[in-house]
Amino acid sequence: MLVPLVLALALQTATPPPAPQGAVQPQQTSPLPGSTPATPTAPPAPAPPAGQSVVAPPPLGRVFASDHGIIFNAIRPDKVMDFEVVLGKLRDAVTNSKDPVRQQQGWGWKIYKSTEPGPNASVLYVFVMDPAVKGADYGVAKILAEAYPNEIMELYRMYTTSFATAGQTLINLQPIGSEPQVNPGVQSLDGRVPSR
Repeated sequence: MLVPLVLALALQTATPPPAPQGAVQPQQTSPLPGSTPATPTAPPAPAPPAGQSVVAPPPLGRVFASDHGIIFNAIRPDKVMDFEVVLGKLRDAVTNSKDPVRQQQGWGWKIYKSTEPGPNASVLYVFVMDPAVKGADYGVAKILAEAYPNEIMELYRMYTTSFATAGQTLINLQPIGSEPQVNPGVQSLDGRVPSR
């Protein structure tokens, strides 16, 4: 009884005969029509030991985990005007918001435009958050939706079609020391003595 089962399994896993020399083998690169590819699922998270608290995952959106951060935006050259219209609305939204968190975000949010071309001849805009408001969502679409609920669809279209790449790159920053200390009497590279 076991031998026929082993033989059947061996026949199912046997490799097909090799193709004639010079023949090209077709490759399946997409699911068969009408089939749904399997979606991998993560195993369930283990339950925490009794008496320990569970840390919530960070909220979705553009949230900084540090006191300083930057966001890179590579914009298509033909969409610079649209992007800058959205930036103007964004600036007005955080400046005129009644929400103290949004106002605090606006105080530390600086926007720069690169003078050199970005990736693939894009125009690079850099958002510098100094300081960043920890835990606050810096998602442009969310801020615009709060301030301009009747205009959000058009603003969102202008915003999303402006990107030359797959979107923004958010980076948390950490200072690596204090300001350089000036030692009295030490000359700089150009021969001058720095003053405080």
